[in-house]
Amino acid sequence: MTESGPAPAMDGSIESRCPGAHASMPMDIDHAAALTRLTRYFETLTRQSVGNLGEFYAPNVYLKTPLHEVRSAAEVATLLTHLFERVDVPRIEFTATLLQHNQALLVWNLHFHTKRWLDDEQVIHGASHLRLAVDGRVAYQRDYWDATEDIYVKLPIFGRLLRWLRHRLFR
Repeated sequence: MTESGPAPAMDGSIESRCPGAHASMPMDIDHAAALTRLTRYFETLTRQSVGNLGEFYAPNVYLKTPLHEVRSAAEVATLLTHLFERVDVPRIEFTATLLQHNQALLVWNLHFHTKRWLDDEQVIHGASHLRLAVDGRVAYQRDYWDATEDIYVKLPIFGRLLRWLRHRLFR
């Protein structure tokens, strides 16, 4: 214990990578209201509103997805900017939200059209585990979704190879 509170963890845990994401933090804010603001932000996300990300994410946020791992709100903003460059009309739909203290689980669908390869609307089904900081911003986010099923298998050449491998290995 230090004079300013618990000693920081140095064991590689989320607490050592993401200060402020402690499960035992005091409830200084209305986490339900913060979560509602966050989901509304993502439901109405545009290329221009990516610049407002700092209102919802702590500067030193830790985010891990099946494709990326970043450690700052600026890097999260860069990922979102790249999303708008690679796909047309991305739209996030939340189908369930669960909140317990400062932790949340968001179940979502990301709808989009690719700029190349596929004409039909694509959907990635996923979930995000969040830990909110004392100020209500996201301090930790871990996204769970199937990159193989939702992206790779749909690509023209790579998808054929994956389907062939799946058939050979699991028939």
